[in-house]
This record gives sequence, C-alpha cells and structure tokens, in this order.
Amino acid sequence: MRIPISTKLITVTILILVASTGAITLISSNYFEKKSSEQVDIANLESASAKAKEVDNIIASLIDKTRTNGSLLMKGEAASADLDFNFVKDKNFVALEVLKINGSSVETVAKKVKEDVLKPFLLTEAYFVNLRAWQQFPVRNLAEGGIEIKNASYPKAPAMITIGIPLIKDDQGKITHVVLADIMMAPLQKPFTDLSERTQYLLDAQGEVLAHKDEEKAIGRLNMKQYPFVAKAMGTKTPQYQTKFVDPQTRSNFFGASVKTSYGQMVISQTSEAAILEVSNEVKRRSIFVAGSAISLAIFFIFLFSMTLTSPIEKLAGLINLVSKGNFDVKARDQVKSHDEVGDLAVAFDHMTEGLKERDKVKSLFSKFHGSAVTEDLIGKDIGVGGQSKDVVVFFSDIRGFTAFSEKRSPEEVVEMLNEYFGVMVGIINAHGGVVDKFIGDAIMAVWGAPKTGPRDAHNAVRACLEMRRALDKLNEARIARQQPAINIGMGLHAGKAISGTIGSDERMEYTVIGNTVNTASRIEASTKAFGADLLVTDTVIEKVGDAFKIELAGAAEVKGRSEAIKMYKVRGYKAGDKYVDVTTPYSDYEAEAADKVKIKAS
Repeated sequence: MRIPISTKLITVTILILVASTGAITLISSNYFEKKSSEQVDIANLESASAKAKEVDNIIASLIDKTRTNGSLLMKGEAASADLDFNFVKDKNFVALEVLKINGSSVETVAKKVKEDVLKPFLLTEAYFVNLRAWQQFPVRNLAEGGIEIKNASYPKAPAMITIGIPLIKDDQGKITHVVLADIMMAPLQKPFTDLSERTQYLLDAQGEVLAHKDEEKAIGRLNMKQYPFVAKAMGTKTPQYQTKFVDPQTRSNFFGASVKTSYGQMVISQTSEAAILEVSNEVKRRSIFVAGSAISLAIFFIFLFSMTLTSPIEKLAGLINLVSKGNFDVKARDQVKSHDEVGDLAVAFDHMTEGLKERDKVKSLFSKFHGSAVTEDLIGKDIGVGGQSKDVVVFFSDIRGFTAFSEKRSPEEVVEMLNEYFGVMVGIINAHGGVVDKFIGDAIMAVWGAPKTGPRDAHNAVRACLEMRRALDKLNEARIARQQPAINIGMGLHAGKAISGTIGSDERMEYTVIGNTVNTASRIEASTKAFGADLLVTDTVIEKVGDAFKIELAGAAEVKGRSEAIKMYKVRGYKAGDKYVDVTTPYSDYEAEAADKVKIKAS
C-alpha cells in the first residue's frame, strides 16, 4: 500500500503539537525571569546610589581633615601640638605634603611622614618621591581648583590612596599652594566589604580600582576601563547608568549599575544573573523537564514514522555521493522499495543517471581531443561557428630529425616514441595552464590565454618550456638506458593577438587559434634549428615576463610572413628571489644548421 509523505508529516505534526503544551510553561517562566531582572536592576541602582552617598561623605571628611592638617603643617612649630592631635594620632593618615606652585615649577615646602607605618615595609620617607613619579599625580589639576584622588598602593608598601586638594590662594584668587595626603585605603574599603550577593567597587576617573569587595584588586590597582560595561558607564554623561552585560573573564551574565560621586569617582554594583535568577531558573528547569518529557514521547513516535521516510532518503543521498564521484552504474530503485513519493524519486533518479552517464562519456571523449579547458568553455555556451580576439601566447615544438628517425623505424616504434614523448610534454603544458591546440605529426601546438586569459599566461608558458627542457633530459636518460637514441627538440614562443574560437561549418567544426601570431610562433620554432637552441622566445614575450627569467639575445632573423626581422632570445633559467636559477641540459644547445623559411640577419 502506498502511503503519501503528507500523511506521515501530518501524523508527526499532531504529536509535536501535543508536546507544545510545554511551551506555555516556558513562556510563563520567561515572564517571571523578566520581572526578576527588573527588580534586580532597581535594587542594583539603589544600592550603588547609597554607596555613592556614603563614599561622598567619607571623601568629604578626608578632604576636611587634609585641608586642616595642611594648614597646620604650614604654620610650623606654632601649630605642632594641634598637628600631632589631628595628623599623628589619626591612624588613617600616613603622609602629608604641601607643594608650592610657581609658574611651571613645583616644590615641596612642608612634609610630614609617619615613619612607623613605613618601617614594617622596610621603607623610608624617600619612598614618597618614587610614589609621586609612579602615580604621575596631576598636580596641575589642583592648581586649577580640582580635587584629585589616586590609588597609591604598590607592591611591598602600605595600601593607600592619595588625596590632593588646593590649599592657599593669593590676593588675586590664584592657587599658590596645594596639599597631598597619603591615607590608608581602609576608610574607602570599608563600605565595600558587605557580605551580599552583589559585587560593589569604587573606580577613579581613569577606571582604576580604589576600593573593591575583593581587596586584592584594589591593592593591585586593577584598571577596569577596558571592560565594556565600565567603559560605557564612564562614557555616559548622566550620573547613573545600568545595563545587563557579559563579564569578559568568566563569560557570565551580570546586571550592572553605576553611580558617579560628587568628586568624580564611580560606584559600580553588579549582580550575577545566576545568583539572582536562581528561582527563575528552577521554574525554567521544571518547565523544561515537563516539556522534555512530552517531547521525548513525541520523538519516539516521530522516530517510528521517520524510519520509513529517512531510510530511503539516506540511501538516495549515498547514491548521489557515488554519482558525484563519477559512478553512474547505480540503480536507486533496486535499493529504495518504498511505494510513495520517495519511490517515484528513485525511478526519476535512475533516469537522470542514465543521462549523466551519456553526457560524461561525451565530455570525457571531447576532453581527450580538445583539453578540459576548451571542453568546459564549449559546454558552457551555445555551440556555433565564430571566435573572438584575445591576447595569447602561442607555443610550437618539433622533434629534430624526426623524418630520418621515422624512415629507419617501424610504424609501431614511431607511434610508441611519440606517445611517450607527447605524454610527458602534454602533462607539463596542462600543469602550467596551457591548452594543447593540436598535434601536427611530431609537432605540438599549444596556447596560453585561450579560451581563458590570465595575468600570468606568459610566465606560465616560459616556465612550461623550462620544465619541458628538464623533462626531455630525464626522458633521454631513460631512452639511452633502453639503448634508444636521444631526442632533440625545438620550442618557440610568441605573444600577440589571435582569433580564438570554433571554425568550420555547422556540420564539421574545430576549436583552434588562428592569426599572424600563430604563424609567427611557428616560424620562431623553425628558427631554433638555425640558432642551434632548443628554445627561442620573441621580444613580445620578454615584455610580458620582465626580468623573471634569465635570457640572452640569440639574434634576429627574417622569417616568412614578416617584413621586419624578429629579435629572438634564449632562455637560460628563471628568477628565484634575488638570484637566477639555471635550467640547462646537454640538449639545450646543438650545432646550428640551415632552416627553411628563416634567414638569420647579420648583427
């Protein structure tokens, strides 16, 4: 009985719709998650705002103490008792320094340091000279009325912050003295040590940590400006900012809020989505469990039905893979027995493979006569007589003394020699992007630039000739080892315009390249006999390859069909980096002899 695919799909769809009831639970859990996220955003912002106010109060207090201590320090001995009470007995203050600003110069006019705080770290008062250089404290900003707070914690030294404020103005209201106070980090660190699910920390205007729930990050002066959330929060013009973000280190989701303090610092409060949304995730897990159970049942039934559908399709896919590799002797109907649309597809598949088998046979046979590039070009367009002008490089080669060789050998020996020789040379031409146009007895005519033109056609043609020179040497070694005579050849290359296309009639066509460039290339090859060289190229080829090959002028010759003498060059090697690699063999040069249709012009 034939069961349509549509019937199978309808049955499966019904089962899936039954399982879709789980989606209702999923939607409700997502709604709960959304509401929880909104509450977390509100709580984060409120917490950050509260911390910002607390930080403002702490900094304001430290600024007042710094201003008072700085004023007392400037009074010298007259205020030493008050300075001892305010500075020395305040366990948070470590050092105090008053600077005088005079134009571009800055000098220290008064300094007070608690050396007992530095002693456990094996440090002296001189440490603060280095500290200022490391901090690159913006003293000039203080001269303009600003207040600066910088992290002053460095390895093997107390955990501190530095607060800088204006101290004294002259009669014109210009700030002449500023005070720097180095204060233990503890007052700022304390508000951020609360035990809660939130992580809260304080950053300065440059993104450096001043206080953190993880104290080591504050002591290590971690700069968090490169974190995307922090960068966006610092870049906003509004004092508050909140968003959901991904932590670049843990790749976990967080809800974050930032609030800027009155003094330019920024409090950040962030909460892990996993911690806050645990209840939501539990609801989601239960929803997934229920939905998963329903889907599992649906999958079981879908599997039972899909076996009748997917199994024959998989077999067809396997057969398609075999056909793509060139195996057309497959029978889909023998493997697909189903009586449905897939069975009909198998029958159509067998009809298709029969047609592909015939097409591939024609293509393979055509390629043997014209080459794969020409075959693809002809298959890709309508067949008809016609051609187009192209820039090509035409190659001719000929075996020296072939007529005498043939007269002394049986036809079988001659064909064997030619097939061996052609097999080597044609392989090299094809490997270098050339197309064998035709064989003319023992001669080979090949072309670069037709049917497809490339920017390196001339380079590829010359390299192919050099490879044929090497290959001939190896071929002759094998022939000599078989006690057979060595072969000498002549090769000629010429570049120029030619007509590429199909010529003939509607009943008999041939793909070829014709024109004066082809005739000239043939004459160049004939000139190799007159110059005693296995390879000659014309100046039109040299213009295209530049200095990529090692050449030498062979001379000039008048050839039939050309009114002017043609300069011809020998190619001795190719350029590799800054050096030339010689490619010469015992068969590269031989004794020159007279050549028909070629007259060497005296230099």
